Amino acid sequence: MNSTNTAILGLQWGDEGKGKIVNYLAGNYAAACRYQGGHNAGHTLIVNDNKIILHLLPSSICHTDSLSLIGKGVVISYDALFSEINEISNFTSGISERLKISPACVLIQPYHQLIDLYKEKSNSQKTIGTTLRGIGPAYEDKVARRAIRIVDTLNENKLRSLMEETLDFYNFSLEKFFGKEALSLEKLIEENLAFGERIKPMLADVSMLIRQLNSEGKNVLFEGAQGALLDVDQGTYPYVTSSNCSPAGIASGAGCGPLDVENILGVVKAYVTRVGEGPMPTEIFDDLGKRIAKIGGEVGATTGRPRRCGWFDGVLMKRIIQTNSISGLCLTKIDVLDELEEIKVCKAYDSINEDSIFGECMNLEDAVPVYETLPGWKAPTKNLKNFEKLPKEATDFISYIESICGVPVKIVSTGPDDLSTIVR
Repeated sequence: MNSTNTAILGLQWGDEGKGKIVNYLAGNYAAACRYQGGHNAGHTLIVNDNKIILHLLPSSICHTDSLSLIGKGVVISYDALFSEINEISNFTSGISERLKISPACVLIQPYHQLIDLYKEKSNSQKTIGTTLRGIGPAYEDKVARRAIRIVDTLNENKLRSLMEETLDFYNFSLEKFFGKEALSLEKLIEENLAFGERIKPMLADVSMLIRQLNSEGKNVLFEGAQGALLDVDQGTYPYVTSSNCSPAGIASGAGCGPLDVENILGVVKAYVTRVGEGPMPTEIFDDLGKRIAKIGGEVGATTGRPRRCGWFDGVLMKRIIQTNSISGLCLTKIDVLDELEEIKVCKAYDSINEDSIFGECMNLEDAVPVYETLPGWKAPTKNLKNFEKLPKEATDFISYIESICGVPVKIVSTGPDDLSTIVR
């Protein structure tokens, strides 16, 4: 295939700024493709001074010269999809012509969202800190081979047969386990058929469309949702999402070959944040953490929950970079650290051998960070567009990140809009 396809992957616990980077680069690609996750993602874009928050649509959706693809690895809520399309139509045109969706996508049904909610709120269930969007239960159905896919909504007889069996399972759980009211089969069938009719013009064989573009010498940008530390296999299990947001998910989720992605850029913040439960070894618990969160606007784009803040974790980044064939980094939100006297970077864990089985299992509960303390730059970097104009302490910080991670920083983001970007 004559192409140079690129993947944009978050390397931390999500919220690294992937949306901005994808939007910034999308104009150079014939298409951008989401390959996993659902509307639990939150990608914030600044387009013509307008703040746009995407959850399900690819971050390329405002580029009228590029296709936006949703691959079969994504789970879709019909309500969320069409609500987002309506909202984004205020900022761009021709969405239904440019948006192509795989009919193999699994659908998030009302019972998925109810089960997600009741499990998370139940005293007998372990709290994970999910977005309560039904993502996990939808992926459970996919693995259990009882999921309803988009293609099933195009045939009433097939849909009815599948829905009867699946709803029996869920209504039993809703009534007997959670003591809630059963859902109506006829209402669900009616809603799914209506949505199926509405989405039909946007359906496409995404796998073959990617192959066709590549055969014509056109490139595709693959966009991950969440971050590698939330990957169901590589992340801090069980406090993870339910899909493979690492490059491993591209082949199955987009339907292309594993060798068809030549360039993988990892997006990292100059610090780390996390929404929800789970270990974060470098978390800052004092007022400084709150200060960083306030300056950085660290509130979840999807849930509105405050993000926990911590220092850059070089130990985790080094491992994720090595296990995901990362070729370069996009460093975001460096401007958030402008006012700090000193900045810390975790370079090791005390009393833990990073090559031991702890890394394979991501058992971080007992990890005690060992820090390198670097001087802050105490000067504004916000909106700078030239690397040479960054303060020396800021470039030294970037060089240290490169040395500990073992890959170059190719892009530096100094603000939320496209213009505040340094490409090296």
